[in-house]
Amino acid sequence: MKKYILSLAVLSLFYTKSDACAWSDPDYEYFNLFTQSIIKDKSYLPFLHSYSTRFYTDFKQSQIPDENIESWRKFFNNQLSYAETDFMVNKMSMNDLNELKKGTPNNALLTKLGTGFYQKYHEGIDYLIEAKYLEPYMKINYVESADSFYYRENSTDKNATNLDYPKTISALTSLYNAAKNPEIKQRYGYQLVRFNHYTRNYDAALQAFKTYVEPVKLKGAPYFMSLDQLAGAQRGLQMNSDANWNFFQVFMNSKSRKESAFVSMKLSDTASFNNILKRAGTNEEKNMGYFLLGYEDFTNPIPIMEKMFDINPDSEILKVMAVRSINELERSYLPTYYYASTDNGNNSTAEKSTTNTHVDPAKAETPEVKEKELSFWQKIVRFFKKLFGIKSDPTTENNKADQSDDELLDNPNRIPFYTKNQSYYYDDKQKDFLDDLEKFTEKTKTKSKDEYWQIADAYLKFLKKDYKASTEILEDIKTNNPEYLEEIKRMKVLNDIVSQPKITAEYEDHLMKDYAEYFVEKEVKKDSTQSDYDSYYGPVPSTASFLKDVLANRYFLQGEDGKSFLMSNKLSDLQYNPNSSLVKSVEDFYRKPNKSQFEQQIIAKNINDVGNIDAFFSVIYGDRAMRMADFEKAKSYYQKAQSFTGIPRLNYEWTENNQKVTPRQYAGTEYNGFKNISNLIFGHNVWESFESADNISMETEDYSAFPFIKNSMNKLELSDALIQLKKIGSGKDEKAAQANQLIGNLLYNTSILGYYREVFVMDIDNSNGGKYDFWNTDKKTPYQYYYKNFLDSSYIEPDNFDVAINYYKKALDLSNNKDQKARVLFQMASAEQGKYYQYEAKNPSKIDYSDPKYSEKSDAYQIQLNDIKNQKYRTYFAILKSQYADAEVTKNLMGSCSYFSYFMK
Repeated sequence: MKKYILSLAVLSLFYTKSDACAWSDPDYEYFNLFTQSIIKDKSYLPFLHSYSTRFYTDFKQSQIPDENIESWRKFFNNQLSYAETDFMVNKMSMNDLNELKKGTPNNALLTKLGTGFYQKYHEGIDYLIEAKYLEPYMKINYVESADSFYYRENSTDKNATNLDYPKTISALTSLYNAAKNPEIKQRYGYQLVRFNHYTRNYDAALQAFKTYVEPVKLKGAPYFMSLDQLAGAQRGLQMNSDANWNFFQVFMNSKSRKESAFVSMKLSDTASFNNILKRAGTNEEKNMGYFLLGYEDFTNPIPIMEKMFDINPDSEILKVMAVRSINELERSYLPTYYYASTDNGNNSTAEKSTTNTHVDPAKAETPEVKEKELSFWQKIVRFFKKLFGIKSDPTTENNKADQSDDELLDNPNRIPFYTKNQSYYYDDKQKDFLDDLEKFTEKTKTKSKDEYWQIADAYLKFLKKDYKASTEILEDIKTNNPEYLEEIKRMKVLNDIVSQPKITAEYEDHLMKDYAEYFVEKEVKKDSTQSDYDSYYGPVPSTASFLKDVLANRYFLQGEDGKSFLMSNKLSDLQYNPNSSLVKSVEDFYRKPNKSQFEQQIIAKNINDVGNIDAFFSVIYGDRAMRMADFEKAKSYYQKAQSFTGIPRLNYEWTENNQKVTPRQYAGTEYNGFKNISNLIFGHNVWESFESADNISMETEDYSAFPFIKNSMNKLELSDALIQLKKIGSGKDEKAAQANQLIGNLLYNTSILGYYREVFVMDIDNSNGGKYDFWNTDKKTPYQYYYKNFLDSSYIEPDNFDVAINYYKKALDLSNNKDQKARVLFQMASAEQGKYYQYEAKNPSKIDYSDPKYSEKSDAYQIQLNDIKNQKYRTYFAILKSQYADAEVTKNLMGSCSYFSYFMK
């Protein structure tokens, strides 16, 4: 029967990223400025700090030496390199060694060693032949019980029980007795212990260790390999305390088996590390016991570190504890993203919208998918915060460098610690931890001979923003360790750039002269050690990416929004959030003469292909003018945009083995952001369906009096048509009424509520997404520190529904046709709905889910909203109901619009 663990499925949600939904990975959410792996003893690399995996894995396995290979290399008198020895022991075939034994070697390595190699080392070669014969069988036979927690498929793999037990024991015993070299003798003893362990002859395994391993009196690699097997057998006999102690000895004395020994200790004894401390006799054992205890319980490691310091301030594992503590602080102080709380918990789209917001990752463009995913997950986070009573402070508007400290302290979003002239805060526990760790580090660096502690002290002062003191410490460090030197160099750069209050042209020259390596991107080629995860999502956030954030923040505070934007984004990204002030700043930088070398090579490189750049900007400006009903201004921009080739999007095609990415080519009749706009844009809704074809959702008005309204137009022609309608609308007749109605229709239809809402926001269709959220319109911009998360938020200037309503008012006043008046009033009422949605977004519920009267208060709040809606935002519905209920248009609307029908009852 198959069995599964539910918790594993749940965990996989949090630690696995897929193409469709990306859960966060905690090891990719902060900058790795202090390199954990600079510890000298690389055997402790798995025990560095990691949340994504059980053990730290950001290193090459070859960095941890295998003492077994080192022992064999010594046995062969260093005639082989480490890699050659590893190949012979672990990868070379048994046939190759048998051919060597026969005197006819065919393997290139063995041929190089010469014919006398076997005679000189025959005992070792014979042992390796026997070991390679046994190796495929050296697995314990798996026995599934009714209480097994997981399912294991039927396996045909070999295991130790497939060997003839008496024959194997006899052969190994004979080889043991015949061996003259003590190390080789002990290796045969290891095979005897291992074979008995894997055949579940646990008592025999214990006896084999006493009979064949211990008497040899060697404590090298074979001994601790044997001890590891002995401990496994003891665990099989429920001798948990003894097993745990022996695994502990393996952990202490082995370089390559620390990780497996640690896991074995955990499996052997639930109180494993406390019991080890009770048995520890030497200072080394006590020190290691404290390390394991502190590693397992990381609430506050400093008391444990104090005990370790008292035993040995030069201990390598004390450095491991320190670097884990520093990394914990980094995660709090140096997150890769700082999100602005523009979303207030009630950021819904129009209640009329029926658009399906599901995103098909195989069809949608990447930036849009990312934008929509994040808004969804932010809502999930917000829900659970409310569910569990995690309170947030109210948001505050960002005013860049003019923002006061008090405002920032009220902001629930953590502020970049490198932001100049702005206060930041973390909770008291984090601050106290940083202070305590700094005191411990200052004390340890006076006692330890290792320069590591000076580097750590300098880094902690960097986190405390004491850049001067940090730099002074770094300048005084004398070391030849290449990893230490690299860290010192990096930290000097950090102190220099982060402490710079303003980035000037002269300072940019300094950056390019002295620190170009941190800003000039290099081509990254995937090697055999790089995971598919890293290849897809990029490397762990680095010093270079942190420094770019610092500069982006400085430019932001200096009012150089265009430069700030281009530090983290491409020019083409403007299409997703084309707000006017930012676009203007980016254009100003684009047109800036005499750019510095830094501006040319680092910033301007992100001015990517958007077709004709001037046309790209002109379309954005023209669109904004159209939304504000400044048709003359829009036309002047559109005249400059006639070479526009289309909104720069990409097509993604997936095959079985790879992904093909190509620029989108717009068909001749397809809307591309500038041309192929239907005259239905002047029409009205037949029903509310954004997903239906335009000729199904929309219906034309009577355009016979306006021949300049073509069936299909580009934006220049559209703006010209609106100019003519505006001129006609200044009259006093029915034609003027109709012209004003058509202008009102266009403004409504291209608003957040309209079927053609994509036309003036640099989009290609009306599918839902961040562009169509009702923002808190009191906010000038959601961007607080830089534009790094530009594609994760969305902001364009909100619609001014009064502009459309004012044109409708003119039509209403001029018209004498009752049905036309009813139609206009309904359009005015629909626009007024937009004003209500904006009000609702600005006034979200502040009731916390943890409130015991949540439901009662929420119901009362909804009643209050309904009252406000009916009293202030139902003006034109009320007129329609009281004066035009009998109009033919009104009757038709009641049949096709459910919420209007409900209101009219």
